[in-house]
Amino acid sequence: MESELKAEKEIQVEKESPVKEPDPKHDPVEPVEAPKEDHGISDNSGTSDPGSDAGAARSVARKSVHWSPELVSESPSPPHAGSNPYISSAPAANDGSFSFKESMDTVKNVLGRWGRRVAETTKKAEDLAGNTWQHLKTGPSFADAAMGRIAQGTKILAEGGYEKVFRQTFETMPEEQLQKSFACYLSTSAGPVMGMLYISSAKLAYCSDSPLSYKSGSQTEWSYYKVVIPLHQLKAVNPSSSRANSSEKYIQVISIDNHEFWFMGFLNYEGAAECLRGALQSQTVQPV
Repeated sequence: MESELKAEKEIQVEKESPVKEPDPKHDPVEPVEAPKEDHGISDNSGTSDPGSDAGAARSVARKSVHWSPELVSESPSPPHAGSNPYISSAPAANDGSFSFKESMDTVKNVLGRWGRRVAETTKKAEDLAGNTWQHLKTGPSFADAAMGRIAQGTKILAEGGYEKVFRQTFETMPEEQLQKSFACYLSTSAGPVMGMLYISSAKLAYCSDSPLSYKSGSQTEWSYYKVVIPLHQLKAVNPSSSRANSSEKYIQVISIDNHEFWFMGFLNYEGAAECLRGALQSQTVQPV
């Protein structure tokens, strides 16, 4: 009975006694750190009040570092995903130089084709420049030849193109079609005459750009110089060049009755030679 009364008295004393707050000077309180993520390093130390040497000493004494075994162990190569679903491995190519070689071959082929096209374009530009220079030099006057070529170009544009000028200048059949036209000179007894050579599906025709003068009795007459050879009257087409100057190129046209015509000073010599040879061959393969 006496022991029960003593226990109740102790409980009552504990309830009535106030809670004693800690004194920072004598009872330093270590702040509680927020839990850290586990990266393989555990730190069990707390941070004490900077003003307390005793708290700092205890903090240093309790600080310890533990490295996770996974961090100090050597990683396999290549790394395996393990339990991490975001990591994966892919097999490396057996021969990386093969795809590189294919890429280099492709680049070389493209550059090769590009180089050939540039070379062809450059050659065409050089040929055109040389032909133009030779075309203007063929006439008796360089300036007159240049002005005559400009005037002829203006006329072609004003008349509506080479097709219309061809039909206005020569008699044509309804089914006849103009194939090509070439600016050139025709060799005459009076010298080279600048004009236009037309090649149609029926004939070869030439007309001077300007009228030429000639004497008719006591008077001076003017007329255009024309040459018309039906394709079935063609016997030969002979491209050639001067032995002394290879830039001077000619095309000899011979009719079946052995009349010769010499054309020169072409702006497009290769094109004219090819077209004339084609016109001649188209007639030779036709059945009689």
